[in-house]
Amino acid sequence: MSNQFKRTLVMVLSGVLLMIVGYVIGTSVISSSATGSTQVREETIIQAQAGTGPALSDLERTISEVYQRVSPSVVSINVVAERQAFNGEEGLLQGSGSGFVIDSQGHILTNYHVVQGATDIAVNFFDGTIVRGEVIGEDPDSDLAVVQVDLPAEQLFPVQFGSVDDLVIGQQVLAIGSPFGQRWTLTSGIISALERSIRGLSEQNFSIGAVIQTDAAINPGNSGGPLLNLAGQVIGINAQISTESGSNSGIGYAIPADLAARVAQDLINNGRVEYSYIGIQGGDVDLAAIETLELPNNLTGVLVTNVVEGGPAALGGLRNAMTSDGVSISDADIITSINGEPLSGISELISYLAKFTAPGDVVTLTVYRGGETVTLEVTLQPRPR
Repeated sequence: MSNQFKRTLVMVLSGVLLMIVGYVIGTSVISSSATGSTQVREETIIQAQAGTGPALSDLERTISEVYQRVSPSVVSINVVAERQAFNGEEGLLQGSGSGFVIDSQGHILTNYHVVQGATDIAVNFFDGTIVRGEVIGEDPDSDLAVVQVDLPAEQLFPVQFGSVDDLVIGQQVLAIGSPFGQRWTLTSGIISALERSIRGLSEQNFSIGAVIQTDAAINPGNSGGPLLNLAGQVIGINAQISTESGSNSGIGYAIPADLAARVAQDLINNGRVEYSYIGIQGGDVDLAAIETLELPNNLTGVLVTNVVEGGPAALGGLRNAMTSDGVSISDADIITSINGEPLSGISELISYLAKFTAPGDVVTLTVYRGGETVTLEVTLQPRPR
């Protein structure tokens, strides 16, 4: 065998050997890499299952923390009540709702319609404690009531109230309650509107102003439970839903917390609430009113449609905007502000009177009348009962 042939053979064999070694090493690297990826995936899955990985977003963690912190303050209320059945006959009916602890003396705030006519009340707490409750005050006008339980202070966890003045449309809110008897259920949504008004439950059908509208799911049984901000503060008391089916339809209404706090304190101290009364009926300024009364297009306020004869507004000089046959006159009074606070409509007037005035107070009304602005002083009276 020649030297040239030997050298050629060695080079060929060396090349083949390098290819084989390269393939083996490459296969080993790929295998190791693949194995490493599999391990990473498996560890990630295991971490997620064990709860040690980043499973929650900041918002989810906040919501969960609010639920854990506030749930011990929320109660489920079971009631046996004397109420009129659908067939018109009197009888004992069972119902349920929600409420929440407001102080260390065992006072619980809920809706009036939850405990209306109650003969027996069972209050269920988050830790499994069940005690009897006693109604110490009811206010149909605001659809609120206070129930008291006999428990030591260390077993009570009062809520914190938030500022209603800071609320904005689009703000995230939470509701905790007992919809359909399912206790301590959490729902979430946003504030979808402010300054709504709803009817109270007194025979006079006085309205509740500054009501919060939310799309957080509120169903039968949520009544009386808290509407919360993400700081866990109570900003409203869930009271009504707008529905045709009897279940949540996307619009719920909560009584503002500042009004509720005032009502609760009056019920605890006096057993009743005294509201100021102005003695008018009215509505918002709409396009029809602007065109009919030839008003400025940007005028806002309360269009006075009726003044109660002998009432505070009538005595203060407000004029009836309707004739006896219901026809509007051309120079109807429009209340544009109260005590210097501008009014966008009837809901704001109702809210202001309920939160900031008492019977006997004198309020200053700015009134648009026939193209001019006049100032009237009205002495408020107690609401008729």
